Amino acid sequence: MIPHRKADEILGWVERSFGYVFVQPALCHAALTHRSAGANHNERLEFLGDSVLNCSVALMLYDAHPDADEGALSRLRATLVSGDTLAQVAQQLGLGEHLRLGPGELKSGGFRRASILADTLEAILGAIFLDSGFEAAAGAVKRILAPRIATLPAADLLKDPKTRLQEALQAHGLALPVYTLTAVTGDAHAQSFTVSCEVPIFGVAAVGEGASRRRAEQLAATKLLDLLPAEVRPADGRWSPDGRTTNPRKPS
Repeated sequence: MIPHRKADEILGWVERSFGYVFVQPALCHAALTHRSAGANHNERLEFLGDSVLNCSVALMLYDAHPDADEGALSRLRATLVSGDTLAQVAQQLGLGEHLRLGPGELKSGGFRRASILADTLEAILGAIFLDSGFEAAAGAVKRILAPRIATLPAADLLKDPKTRLQEALQAHGLALPVYTLTAVTGDAHAQSFTVSCEVPIFGVAAVGEGASRRRAEQLAATKLLDLLPAEVRPADGRWSPDGRTTNPRKPS
């Protein structure tokens, strides 16, 4: 369990981490206050910050990738603004040490919870926007995310497995894969779906199982990509169903 930080410590941390000094410190304190800690919490600021973040990242990617199309830019943005990415950034900044949480959340380790960290990061951006406008908020976004933009993988690597499998087959004039739902098990609130993915021309098939039909299809497609002949299989890295890319495949 960690103690609440003093107001001047919090403001100093924000200035160092986000490169911004609040004109209205109350906004900063509200941004760092979880709903478990009081009525003046950060949920409305989080809503605002989410929009500010998306627009700021879109502008950064638009400038950084002048030749990328809309689909590629959207995939890159989705990677940067995902909850996992924001939580990682928040952890690196030490945001958890400056959260204001209620006793229950403190006891349960809320200062380490990814969803709380990501939401609070967005709330801080929303607070900066209210305090000084879009340019100030966009500057804060650039400060915390620019290093990640510089190391983003190629946009094609962020395509989901079903799309990559379809494009690999189409590039060789081959028929699309066949997905078949083979089983649905479990209670209505906790079902598990099993899907078979087949490419008949090569006589290969793979099975995926997940909490939704879509996830099961993605898992099946991921497995089937590795079963394609080398001349058809995509030669670079792959997207995994949890949104991360795997290591690039070495040329055969």
